[in-house]
Amino acid sequence: MVLSRSRRVALVLLALVALVAAFDGWRWLRAAQINRIIDTARVPTEAEASAHPELRYAQAWALAASGASDAALNRYGSLQADARLGAAARYNTANLLMAQALRLREEGHAEQAGQALALVELAKENYRELLRADPGNWNARYNLERAQRIAPEADADDAMPPDLQRGAEHSATSMRGMTLGQP
Repeated sequence: MVLSRSRRVALVLLALVALVAAFDGWRWLRAAQINRIIDTARVPTEAEASAHPELRYAQAWALAASGASDAALNRYGSLQADARLGAAARYNTANLLMAQALRLREEGHAEQAGQALALVELAKENYRELLRADPGNWNARYNLERAQRIAPEADADDAMPPDLQRGAEHSATSMRGMTLGQP
């Protein structure tokens, strides 16, 4: 029995639609399973957490919302290599670090000022990593700018001792009596 060309095309298209529907159904079941775990508010097993990065992300978000920043940072840290959730985890990590730094600065203890500065620097590095991967990430760009206002970058001129800066010539054009190839 030989099928006509139009019937073969129809069967191939039907098989393709069935395959796409099966894949979509599998994704729906997986999302429903994750939502059931989240809805029951039970702590998932390590196997569940490692199998579902979305679940670890939801846990990290819930930990951050409840004020458990260190635990949330650990959860987000385990997701930063994930292809789908890595950028969001890095962004939330940087935001948590900034929030901790601002909280330490508001408390105003001298020994915590250094710790707050270190947290801001870590946050800036996370924002820079995000921007290297996606230069169009305006949220990371904006937050990096805010972090740089809190802890500005040291200029190269500021790093030199003041006595070396005073008499230094920065370019040939600022030297007196120097001609640059003019007659």
